Amino acid sequence: MLDHEFGLLINRLGDERKDTRFFAFANTVAAINYTRTISGHGWLGLRFQTIPGGPHNDLILHARLLDPDNRLQQEAVGKLGVNLIYGCFFYPHNMDAFVKSLIDGLEGRVSVDMIRLQGEDFNDTDNKSLSFKLVNYGLAEVAMFGPDGQNLHPSEFMYRKPVLSVRGAFKPITWMNYDIIRSASSQFRSTHHIAESDLVILAEITLDILSKDHEPDEQDFLERAEMLSHLGFVVCLSARGRQHTLIRYLEEYKPPVIGIVLTVGYLARYIDQMIDEYREYGLLQAFARIFTGRVRMYVYPSRLPGTIQVMTAGDIEMDEHLKYLYKFLLSTRQIVDIDCYDPAVLKISATRVLNMIRAGQAGWEDFLPENIVSLIKEKSLLGYHSIE
Repeated sequence: MLDHEFGLLINRLGDERKDTRFFAFANTVAAINYTRTISGHGWLGLRFQTIPGGPHNDLILHARLLDPDNRLQQEAVGKLGVNLIYGCFFYPHNMDAFVKSLIDGLEGRVSVDMIRLQGEDFNDTDNKSLSFKLVNYGLAEVAMFGPDGQNLHPSEFMYRKPVLSVRGAFKPITWMNYDIIRSASSQFRSTHHIAESDLVILAEITLDILSKDHEPDEQDFLERAEMLSHLGFVVCLSARGRQHTLIRYLEEYKPPVIGIVLTVGYLARYIDQMIDEYREYGLLQAFARIFTGRVRMYVYPSRLPGTIQVMTAGDIEMDEHLKYLYKFLLSTRQIVDIDCYDPAVLKISATRVLNMIRAGQAGWEDFLPENIVSLIKEKSLLGYHSIE
């Protein structure tokens, strides 16, 4: 659509209007219907020039329409289209201002969960950065991009496919991180009889672990994302640490089964957070939002500090009023220990390795995959400085 419409403009007016910046706008949107079987979402695109006679650039985004009424959603699409055109022409080189301007006057009515910007004028624009800005500025709760760094929408690659989401800090990606993904995906595929080519693996980073002086650090995210992309993973940035937010998002694309991978330490902290937040009301409902029929949680063990003792999901101490619920989740295998892990990597501390990298201490390379070591040195990631 954009190619056809923009081509007509250039062919008909290009020679006559040499001082004009041309653009073509198109959208494909399904608004909410009477029976509410369609929630309201769609694609909007703009092909535009930043200077008269210059090369064209393409911006594609996917939006979710949150109004409960068809007429209101139609109105919201119109406003979003105007904001999109305005942003491309007035903020082409200020991506922070551009992203914020998209929902000007549409707060709470629209979410934008994918932006893809391509063109000669934007060769230096990092699409991973756009994903970060979408989540950081509240336009989306989840954003994803592929190993090539291009932003993705789940409908493009994971519709009706089994999904395994591995949550972690990935700073840096150690052999233990690598083993978590390897062992979890192997056990997940074996349990559910999934072909390796059919499984979608998401490396999930949450916004709350990127905080620096109470503000998420974009450069910190981009460095972690660079390493994950280098290993060939789809990276998922989510707004909050709440698992049910991501699960609800993934379930819209009808995966037959969802696996959530956590370390045992993270699971213990997450349960404590849930108890604190929902102690007065809704604790059972909070667990129910996570453990839907298609969700299984896979738990990677940890070594207790200063010992050789391994801690598994069954070793987490529960409040008296929750222990039977937790035992039920274990017995029904909705929470599952990963049993094919490599015990040798449990001793690796990502924090210690990071400190070694920053201090220029020898030997940190032994704890990371070789291609990650090469990437860190080549791009001076994580505070690495070569020693002459």
